[in-house]
Amino acid sequence: MFRLLLRRLRPVGGRPGLLSARSARSFSGCPPELSAAGIRSTFLDFFRQKHGHLLVPSSPVRPRGDPSLLFVNAGMNQFKPIFLGTVDPRSDMASYRRVVNSQKCVRAGGKHNDLEDVGRDVYHHTFFEMLGNWSFGDYFKEEACLMAWSLLTEHYGIPADRLYVSYFAGDAASGLTADEDTRQIWLDIGVPPSRLLPFGLKENFWEMGDSGPCGPCTEIHYDHVGGRDAASLVNADSPDVVEIWNLVFMQYNREVDNSLRLLPQFSVDTGMGLERLVSVLQGKRSNYDTDLFTPLIHDIHQRSRVGPYSGRMGAADHGKVDMAYRVVSDHIRTLSVCIADGVHPGMSGAELVLRRILRRAVRFCVEVLQAPQGALASLVPTVVHTLGNVYPELHREADRIMDVINENEDHFLSSLQQGSRLIHRTLNKMDYKHGVFPASVAWSLHRDLGFPLDLVDLILEEKGVQVDPQELDRLIAENHKVASGEQSGERSQVMLDILSLAELQRLAVPHTDDGLKYQYRLDQDRYIFPACRATVLALYDGQALVSEVTEGQRCGVILDQTCFYSEQGGQSHDCGYFTRDGQQDVPFPVEDVVLAGGYVVHQVTTADSLKTGDQVQLHLDQVHRLSCMVKHTATHILNFALRTVLGPSVQQRGSHVSADRLRFDFSVKRSLSISQLQQVEKCVNDIVSANQIVHSQELPLQRARSIRGLRTVDEVYPDPVRVVSVAVPVSELLDDNTDRETSVELCCGTHLLQTGAIEDLVIVSERQMVKGISRIIAVTGQDATRAREAVQVLSQDVDSLSARLTGSAPATIVSAQRLAKDVGILSDAVDNTPLPQWQRRELQGRLRALQRTSNTTVRKLETREAAGRAQALLEKNGRKDLVVDSVETDSLSIFCKLH
Repeated sequence: MFRLLLRRLRPVGGRPGLLSARSARSFSGCPPELSAAGIRSTFLDFFRQKHGHLLVPSSPVRPRGDPSLLFVNAGMNQFKPIFLGTVDPRSDMASYRRVVNSQKCVRAGGKHNDLEDVGRDVYHHTFFEMLGNWSFGDYFKEEACLMAWSLLTEHYGIPADRLYVSYFAGDAASGLTADEDTRQIWLDIGVPPSRLLPFGLKENFWEMGDSGPCGPCTEIHYDHVGGRDAASLVNADSPDVVEIWNLVFMQYNREVDNSLRLLPQFSVDTGMGLERLVSVLQGKRSNYDTDLFTPLIHDIHQRSRVGPYSGRMGAADHGKVDMAYRVVSDHIRTLSVCIADGVHPGMSGAELVLRRILRRAVRFCVEVLQAPQGALASLVPTVVHTLGNVYPELHREADRIMDVINENEDHFLSSLQQGSRLIHRTLNKMDYKHGVFPASVAWSLHRDLGFPLDLVDLILEEKGVQVDPQELDRLIAENHKVASGEQSGERSQVMLDILSLAELQRLAVPHTDDGLKYQYRLDQDRYIFPACRATVLALYDGQALVSEVTEGQRCGVILDQTCFYSEQGGQSHDCGYFTRDGQQDVPFPVEDVVLAGGYVVHQVTTADSLKTGDQVQLHLDQVHRLSCMVKHTATHILNFALRTVLGPSVQQRGSHVSADRLRFDFSVKRSLSISQLQQVEKCVNDIVSANQIVHSQELPLQRARSIRGLRTVDEVYPDPVRVVSVAVPVSELLDDNTDRETSVELCCGTHLLQTGAIEDLVIVSERQMVKGISRIIAVTGQDATRAREAVQVLSQDVDSLSARLTGSAPATIVSAQRLAKDVGILSDAVDNTPLPQWQRRELQGRLRALQRTSNTTVRKLETREAAGRAQALLEKNGRKDLVVDSVETDSLSIFCKLH
């Protein structure tokens, strides 16, 4: 078969890839008309038209139901269910045999993270396109190597004498032998032995992460110089000899315990970065000199007030201008692709990484390239022009991408200016002859202003200063410890004591006006929160009221008015900071907000001195506030849905709303059934999708209590009291002129103005805390979407395991025990992954049945082996009164059964 393939792929006039006079000539790339788009289409057409591959569109850069990844970082990510044998047999993917595509990839965060290298050299990127061809149980090593060599040397015209090939040399410690099959294939193709180089695990055994599909690989490297023996430069980090194509032979799966298991079928996974291939074929030493980037770099120059891009690096790049060109041109591609795929800059996970990328791009754009605000977003049409034909979602989402970038840039620039002033002020204030910047200032910038720590490092690097790394690590660890304590309910607060409250009243200090916390509005689906200036009326140092506090002191601050929500009614307090007039660049982070005797106490650790009478400007963390609003409104709707499904006997017994989830305790005789959980979720999401208006009105307590269907809890309410209703105005409910059942509660919390912002709600946990009281944990929005994606993946895993157990029975105890272990591992995943609770219970039921089946199989095999061993001992020793002998077995249970 292999010889037939050689003949079929062999070019007319000689063996493929043999060195010739033509290949000895200098290679300067393809003709100018072969653009990046042409190079991409040549790759796809070669496999699709000539070798029968199915063209599969790129998946989004947000992984589908794979919590181990922040972003899709390789072409094979979307095909992982095939490699693992867990693909849904009813899906199109189950029929894939030969596939080709160009996959959008992001490497920024996680194991594969190129963010810090982008801009410093001419080949690292956060976003790149991975050209790849795959075989799922079809062809393997021979045809993969032949097709790769044919495409490179015949269709792209790369001289064979510029190419070097590496293969896996084996690893004795892992029990892996050298890949001699691949070596022989390359020799038969015509690669000289001197250009065929063995390497170990690090270079030629590919793994996508700490666990997952893996296998030996063979790489094709290109020598930019040519006319020499460059074998010693392969895998030596030389910019002259670069890897262009990696062919991975997927044979194993790396388990969590680091062991290797054979995949259900052997497959081929190849990857060739388009950006590097284009640089080779267009005769460029820098990816940024190719037509993938030159239109962007041209447009960046048009918007900047610096000289044109000249490709300099390191010390030669004065002012880091060329680095800025590379950073901005790379990052705008990443931002455009990610936002088009639904990943927005945010506060955790992939969203947090994207926020760092955006802010890094903004700083280089504004501070180094001196481009005006809005310049970054104005580059989006250029990205759409270069990538939109192959990724059409960029065309559809172009306006939204620009809006998201502009909005985030506007927010960051104010924080950047404030943070930069504080850094330079701190540098001027103290003697830094030892080159150490206080970690407390850097951490405060990061925690309170969202100022990326890597940007702090970049600013300090220009001054020859660095943050004290040990102290910074200590502060980060301390922050995690505090966060853990808050989650467990342990909190240290500066609480006003009764004497201090009496002193405030004696001094006629008015109660805090916190009405601004409700005065927000919707403007084209965007929430606008009010600005707030205030006066410091009182300071509490933890023991007594004082007129002034010094830098670094922990205290409670009482203002005449505030826009911050103090923790009450089960809703977390607001986050943010305030600044003092005359020192707008010094943030006072608000660590806690509590209500005591009509006074809103803002707990802070002062960044500078503060005294009564000072004027301050409050800065609300709007993302945190909006997240709490989403969860609080969702809690009300959940309360209504539970009563609708379970009946009027359901009573609220407690709740807590935070930015990331909601908790709701209620009275019910037993845990909800799968059907009831489904009905409750449907009821909630019907109201969410209807985007109903949320109404609120302040009423005298007695009048509010007259509303039919009003939900209350056992607590003391203020009078007047705030009433919150969904869909039906409070005035109509008061007049009792409507028969509509709806959610209506007494509530002091902050709520959405329309329900659609919840997007989706998923109950991820429901269990009885004590008999008669159940607790629900629910998530919304993107967290809900991820939970639904995760359950699809785990359902496929259970289907696959069920098929293995119901197929041919295990022949040995070891194989039966392995199956039982796999059931246990999958059960742990189902138990601990955030999933829709009703689907979790379905999967748990199936897994319990599978566990019983696997355990029964193990016991039967053990019993059979024990009987056989006992019979053998009897036959061997006859009727001896005392038998001393040894028995070899894979199961200790055998000895018990022998006894």
